[in-house]
Amino acid sequence: MTTTMTRPGAGTTARDEPPRTGKGPRRQTGRHVMLAGIALLWLVPLLWAVYTSLRPYSDTAKHGYLSWPRGLSLGNFTDAWQQSGMPHFFWNSVLITVPAVLGTLLFSAAVAFFVSRFDFRWNIVLLMLFTAGNLLPAQVLITPLYRLYLLIPLPPWMSDSLLLYNSVWGIIAIHIAYQSGFCTFVLSNYMKTIPKEISEAALVDGAQVWRQFFQIVLPLCRPAFAALATLESIWIYNDFFWPLALIETGDKRPVTSALANLQGQYFTNPNLIAAGALMTAIPTLLVYFALQRQFISGLTIGSGKG
Repeated sequence: MTTTMTRPGAGTTARDEPPRTGKGPRRQTGRHVMLAGIALLWLVPLLWAVYTSLRPYSDTAKHGYLSWPRGLSLGNFTDAWQQSGMPHFFWNSVLITVPAVLGTLLFSAAVAFFVSRFDFRWNIVLLMLFTAGNLLPAQVLITPLYRLYLLIPLPPWMSDSLLLYNSVWGIIAIHIAYQSGFCTFVLSNYMKTIPKEISEAALVDGAQVWRQFFQIVLPLCRPAFAALATLESIWIYNDFFWPLALIETGDKRPVTSALANLQGQYFTNPNLIAAGALMTAIPTLLVYFALQRQFISGLTIGSGKG
């Protein structure tokens, strides 16, 4: 009686192995080509604006914007900086953006902490109420808001018009009110991922609610704050509608309104406007690059949690 011994796996044939079709590398190549095409599509307007801003108006007027440039210079940037008064309007944007972003994050964090860490009957309704405010377009709210701003008085040290209308405080207030819904929704979902045992242990140690909020929950929400701060800074800085409708004096408006100073009554230089638009976009790029790591971390953290 003889026995034959076979090696493990010797009985398997090529028929049992899954076929290699090479779809994986092809699929990845197609995905990279699609992403590169989308990125190029988004970069074309920016590159065209840079190309236009570097060309003198006399060159484009004579040879057209699709022609090869006869010379490139930074003269449009210098003229746009001086003619539009951008340093003053940049400072106006800082006075509006920084308090509006800080106020939005603090107010939204307080509401999100309340609806996410405490169980009561109307917490979901309250969260939906804050979120529903973002569903209304700003154009729908402007008429009642304009009439309301004309009725709310302010002391002389806050507004020379003695009203909420035509004041920086009015723009800050509407930004906080309009952006709090989105930030509350994001922060409440983020705070739900923080174990409640941390708050319970702090309560046993004698920490009150305000101390839990400022010393425990807020430091743990730093990635979410960084992501929201980046988004809110860009949105509030680039806003043009609210200052145009709620500020009457041109010197109080933000930098987005400074581009209007580059347009003449009978003549407009597109090259000059392109240079001014690029300069107004620099602060938003600096904010993004400064918070890029925290921004990506805030968007992806918690994605693997069930």
